[in-house]
Amino acid sequence: MIKRALISVSDKTGIVDFAKQLDSMGVEIISTGGTAKALEDSGIKVIGISEITGFPECLDGRVKTLHPNVHAGILAMRSNPEHMKQLEELKVDTIDMVVINLYPFKQTILKGQVELEEAIENIDIGGPTMLRSAAKNYQDVIVVVDPSDYNTVIDELKATDNVSVKTKFKLSYKVFEHTSHYDTLIAAYLRSKLNEEFFPETLSLTYEKAQEMRYGENPHQKAVFYKEVGANVGCLTSAKQLHGKELSFNNINDTNGALDILKEFDEPTVVAVKHANPCGVGSAGTIYEAYIKAYEADPVSIFGGIVAANKEIDEITAQELNKIFVEIVIAPSFSGQALEILKQKKNIRLLALDNISAKLPEGTYDMKKVAGGLLLQNYNNLLYNEEDMKVVTEKQPTIEELDTMRFAMKVVKHTKSNAIVLAKDKQSVGVGPGQANRVTALKIAIEYGAEKCKGAVMASDAFIPFGDCVEEAYKAGITAIIQPGGSIRDQESIDACNKYGIAMVFTGMRHFKH
Repeated sequence: MIKRALISVSDKTGIVDFAKQLDSMGVEIISTGGTAKALEDSGIKVIGISEITGFPECLDGRVKTLHPNVHAGILAMRSNPEHMKQLEELKVDTIDMVVINLYPFKQTILKGQVELEEAIENIDIGGPTMLRSAAKNYQDVIVVVDPSDYNTVIDELKATDNVSVKTKFKLSYKVFEHTSHYDTLIAAYLRSKLNEEFFPETLSLTYEKAQEMRYGENPHQKAVFYKEVGANVGCLTSAKQLHGKELSFNNINDTNGALDILKEFDEPTVVAVKHANPCGVGSAGTIYEAYIKAYEADPVSIFGGIVAANKEIDEITAQELNKIFVEIVIAPSFSGQALEILKQKKNIRLLALDNISAKLPEGTYDMKKVAGGLLLQNYNNLLYNEEDMKVVTEKQPTIEELDTMRFAMKVVKHTKSNAIVLAKDKQSVGVGPGQANRVTALKIAIEYGAEKCKGAVMASDAFIPFGDCVEEAYKAGITAIIQPGGSIRDQESIDACNKYGIAMVFTGMRHFKH
């Protein structure tokens, strides 16, 4: 039977009822500050922490529980006669339960415009120390960091006068998970205040569960969706689902890819994605016109895909969307009429995302998990530098071709390498993703675009050093090419362009995507 519990919580959800249950079992309750007052106001007898330590709280509460009378009482191993003898000699009583949750550091930094000094003052010191002490000695001490565990603890105490070792061990694990998360948030916040991009020698990352998934990429794989802590402006984790089934693993991956492309554009744009690659992209004066362009780019592949728009979905656009089967439509908002139309389909997922076009902040990591490790790089926020663009052929591109080149590069940047994108009039007309070489990618894009390829612009994610790729482009009626350049065989492709009267521009920046 436990005799004494130390309770000190910032989140007081359920704590009064929990303490009343302990009090009714004859458990002495030690407490501090605001928690002690809340319990006393509810009629619960409380022993102040200073009565245990024999030392007053000081330094604005920074020091109150960091004392041997507290930690010896928690850490003493009850099965160790020497430990118990020392407690008796030191006149220290055991503490059998520790119930603590920490200063609200996360809530503080998420308020926005918080001063560094305020954030620092919300870094808990005594709380994590007591939690870790109790969790280390889990066989003898019940440690509770999560209010959702209060009922489990009370139920077991009522049934057996104690808590099982299995439950104690699980509660101990939750403590170290919690304090690790807490410390990682602090480290990440302080790192952000250095105002520099760097890759530390050791990297701790922390995420919070956003959603259980029915399965992963395939039905036999288990999966969960975790989100970063923070505002996540313009990120899928901030989207609000308005209608439809829950998102699947592949839905999330594909929708994230669609958002990445969408963020490249300021004018009304619609992006259709299938299997993480763009199948139709269109920009125009209105979102309806942009949707029509995206749809007509590939009416077949858009079936069962993801549609992302950077302006509100209106009634006329919803009417067109309602004619086909798509998995998801995501946009900053939907008009009332549009929602009414689209909700006629039971399973379509409708997502609203404020600030959908918001660029990801500098310092955002792009991560790829590999077996036994993690690849980390800066997020690819650049397209190219205008001052680095260079016409390398005898033929000069027209203003219209240059405009289309910029459009095509925004699409090819987010297409799996090796990639070729053909575009015309701010519409993708052919996409060749993920091929072993660019000639194959180009042939796929040409077949994809058919007659629309005539007069189109071609964009490549990396250099095309060979003349055969230019020759295939010429046969399809392509009039201009934009590519990074930088190959020792660039001259071969330049000569081929001059031979066939094709304009070529080098950007000086490649965009491999794997």
